[in-house]
Amino acid sequence: MIERYTHPEMGNIWTLENEFRTMLKVEILACEAMNKLGIVPDDALKDIQTKADFRLERIKEIEAVTNHDIIAFLTNVAEYVGDASKYIHKGLTSSDVKDTALCYMTVQAADLLLKHLDRFHAVLLRRAAEHKYTVMIGRTHGIHAEPMTFGLKFCLWLDETERNIARLKQARDFMAVGKLSGAVGTYSNVDPFVEEYVCEKLGLAPVRLATQVIQRDRHAHFLTVLAVIGSSLDKMATEIRNLQRTDIREAEEYFAPGQKGSSAMPHKRNPITCEKVSGMARLLRGYAVAALEDVPLWHERDISHSSVERVILPDATIALDHMLRKFTDIIDKLLVYPEAMLANMNKTGGLIYSQNLLIALVSKGVLREDAYKWVQRNAMARWLQGADFKTNVEQDPDIKKYLSAEEVEKCFDPQPMLRHIDRIFARFGL
Repeated sequence: MIERYTHPEMGNIWTLENEFRTMLKVEILACEAMNKLGIVPDDALKDIQTKADFRLERIKEIEAVTNHDIIAFLTNVAEYVGDASKYIHKGLTSSDVKDTALCYMTVQAADLLLKHLDRFHAVLLRRAAEHKYTVMIGRTHGIHAEPMTFGLKFCLWLDETERNIARLKQARDFMAVGKLSGAVGTYSNVDPFVEEYVCEKLGLAPVRLATQVIQRDRHAHFLTVLAVIGSSLDKMATEIRNLQRTDIREAEEYFAPGQKGSSAMPHKRNPITCEKVSGMARLLRGYAVAALEDVPLWHERDISHSSVERVILPDATIALDHMLRKFTDIIDKLLVYPEAMLANMNKTGGLIYSQNLLIALVSKGVLREDAYKWVQRNAMARWLQGADFKTNVEQDPDIKKYLSAEEVEKCFDPQPMLRHIDRIFARFGL
C-alpha cells in the first residue's frame, strides 16, 4: 500500500481486518440464507451469528501451515464457533466469499471517491464564477493565441469533472455485484437463493453468470476510470505548473507561512503539490494496465489476478483519494494574479488581434489569401524586428485602402472577442 498517502477513511477499507470482517459478513449471511432453506438449523445459526469471530495473528499462524488464506480464516472462525462451524462455507468456494467481499469493499471506496469528486466540483464551480471575467491570454502550442478568461479554464475542468463523476458512477455500478455459485459458477452445491439473499443484504446485484470468479473486465474498467480521473487531475496540475513559471506567474499554489521551497535557494516557491499529483497519475495509469492484464484468465479461473489486485485496488483508490484531497485544496486556495495576466496579454504588442484584422479585411471584400499575407508580414516584423504591430498595420498601404484608423483600433479591443462568455457560462448554470 501507499502508506504515506493513506487517509484513515480510505485506508480502513483495505485493512486485512476489514477484508476478513467483510468475508465473515458474507459467510454469516450465506448461513442465514441456508437457514431459510432448511439447511442450517436455528440453533446452529444462532451460534454462528453470536460466536463467529477471528484473530489476524491466529489466521497468519494457520496460513503458515496451509498456505491458503481463506482456509486459514475459516479454520480460525471454526475455533470460535465450534460444532456449528460445519455449516459455514457449505457448498461455497473461496472466490465466492473473497470476490463478493472485494466488490463490496470496492463499492465503499468508490462512494468515498465520489464524495471527494462532489467537493472538488463545488470548488471548481465557485472559482469559475469568481473568475468569469478575469481576462487572460489563451495559449496554443505554448504561444499566445487570443484572449479568453480564467473562468473558462475552471469551466473546462468542471465539465471534465462531471464526466468523471458519471464514469465513476458507472464503474461503481459494474463493481456492485456478488457471486456465490460454487466452483465453476453452476450452483452445483449451493442454491441460487443463497447468492440472491447475500447480495440483497449487501446492496449488490448477483452476476448473471460467473465462472469461479467474477469476470475481471469489471475491475479493469474500474481501474481504468480511476486512471482517467487521475489523468484529468494531471492535466489541470500541469496547467497550474506552467502558469506558476517565473516568466508567466499568472497563478500559483498557495504558499503557507513557514513553508520552504528549496534547501539551497530561499527565494523558491515551487508547485510541489501539483508535481506530486502529476507523478501519482502515472501510478494510476500503470495500475490500469495491470488490471487490463488481469482480464484473460485460464479457463474458468486461475489466480494470476489475485496477487495483482492485492496491490492495485488498495493503492489506486488510496492514491486517487489523496490526489483529490490535495488538488481540491490547491484549487480552493489557488493564488491568481489578474494584473500579470493583463501584462502578459499585452507582451506581443497586439499580435493576438491578428485574426480580427484578417476578418475585418475579408469583410471589406479582400481575398483571404491577400489579407492573410498583409497581416502576417506586419506580425513577422513585430516578432523578428520588434516593430510596433499596430503602428505598422495603420501605415500599411494595402491595409489602409480598406480599413480606417478607427476600424483598425476596433480590431485591437478584446471585449468583442469575449462577447459570448455569458452564454458559455450559462451552460454550467453560472
